[in-house]
Amino acid sequence: MKAEANREVCIGAGMCVLTAPTCYDQDDDGTVVVLRAEVAPGDEQAVRDAADSCPSGAITFVE
Repeated sequence: MKAEANREVCIGAGMCVLTAPTCYDQDDDGTVVVLRAEVAPGDEQAVRDAADSCPSGAITFVE
């Protein structure tokens, strides 16, 4: 699985960081930053949850 984020769409809500902190962070402006694109097996559900909870739809993943 690969974690992705669209920084152009991000509104800085931070749900991705709270839900999947090993994969996502925020820069100084609050915009999402992908820390690790290749998702570790134990983090797959967290990345799915981050995508589901993102209010702007900026968080996605590829199986």
